[in-house]
Amino acid sequence: MYTNKEIWSVTYPIFLGLLAQNVINVTDTAFLGHVGEVALGAAAMGGLLYICVYTVAFGFSVGSQILIARRNGEGNFRAVGPIMWQGSAFSLGMAVALLILMYGFAEPLIRMLITSDAIFTATYEFFVWRIWGFLFAFVNVMFRGLYIGITRTKVLTMNAIVMALVNVFLDYVLVFGELGFPEMGVRGAALASVIAEASSLVFYLVYTYWKVDLKKYGLNHFGRFNPEMVLRILRISCFTMVQYFLAMAIWFVFFMALERLGQRQLAIANIVRSVYVVLLIPVQALSTTANTLVSNLIGSGGVLKVVGLLHRIARMSFLIMIVCVILCLLFPQAILSVYTSEAALVMESVPALNVVCGAMLIAAVANVYFNGISGTGNTQAALVLEIGVQVFYALYVVVVGMILRAPVHICFTTEVIYYMLMLGFSLLYLKKARWQNKKI
Repeated sequence: MYTNKEIWSVTYPIFLGLLAQNVINVTDTAFLGHVGEVALGAAAMGGLLYICVYTVAFGFSVGSQILIARRNGEGNFRAVGPIMWQGSAFSLGMAVALLILMYGFAEPLIRMLITSDAIFTATYEFFVWRIWGFLFAFVNVMFRGLYIGITRTKVLTMNAIVMALVNVFLDYVLVFGELGFPEMGVRGAALASVIAEASSLVFYLVYTYWKVDLKKYGLNHFGRFNPEMVLRILRISCFTMVQYFLAMAIWFVFFMALERLGQRQLAIANIVRSVYVVLLIPVQALSTTANTLVSNLIGSGGVLKVVGLLHRIARMSFLIMIVCVILCLLFPQAILSVYTSEAALVMESVPALNVVCGAMLIAAVANVYFNGISGTGNTQAALVLEIGVQVFYALYVVVVGMILRAPVHICFTTEVIYYMLMLGFSLLYLKKARWQNKKI
């Protein structure tokens, strides 16, 4: 059984890495929030559309990570390299295909999803620049899966700091046209993010070459493209790919509903979402740790210790989130003012932030158990569970947001229901289902 110290030694670099990585989303929102409501709405809609596509690659990398962690736990280190390189080749191919597809169909797709002409124009402008990041981000997530799978997570922190520094600097100079750079507005925010992702990939390549024992992990040669290996990865990852895509797609539906309520409501939702994303960072870090430690534990023959491990990680996640929620409830205006200088907009965002704080207390536990299911290799079960919860989520959003046209803070109550259902179903699965002998 892993000790709390060992759990934290894996978790805190992931946490710091996610914190720095999310600076990209937070800084885009913060800088464009000072440009205007239309720019803020464009960042929300364009960014979410980008992430919806990006999650396909992220889901593929999670499946690869589960396989890498299992081989690492078995001590079969040389099997790691083929998974990494074959997966990276497939992921890069997906990036090229999706870039071409999105570039060709972006305009009619965005027009279909957005009713406001002003937000449509700004969103399209943001998105067609942002999608070039696919070429770098789709490979970055494979390196992330590699280092989490072999539990060398400190590199994630270093990489994300590099990416965050590049993005913050370029957001500042490109959005507002400082230091002699052109003033590009929403295009500048998108371009800054793309260059930041490119710098991330360069860092991963250099670090891996100089700091990793390439021969030990079978990373010292690429070999020919191996469809059989890719299919083996896909047997695990196809379910996580669909799962992560659906999770973001349903979030996009949520914002579509709010966009129809008006620019003001969309701006409030985007500000609160940015805080929400930051609050999720420690939860995501511990959930990722749960995923990879469960797979390593099963690989080393410790299947009977899995549930106890998840209980321990869930307890850590909940205690951390209590502290975060208390800070949000005590200082809501100070936190929200990071994203806008308009006092009225800050005050209107407070009720929605309070609802999100309540949801996060449940999410802190629910995400850990849910990711534990994926860590066992039962990604199909995780997908079925996710779909069941999201059907209810979608119906709730349509009724509350589109039919009743309720205020933003009422719409955000869907997050509370979502995590309650996820927690209940995850605990039921771990207690009743036969997941202990899953082979991957």
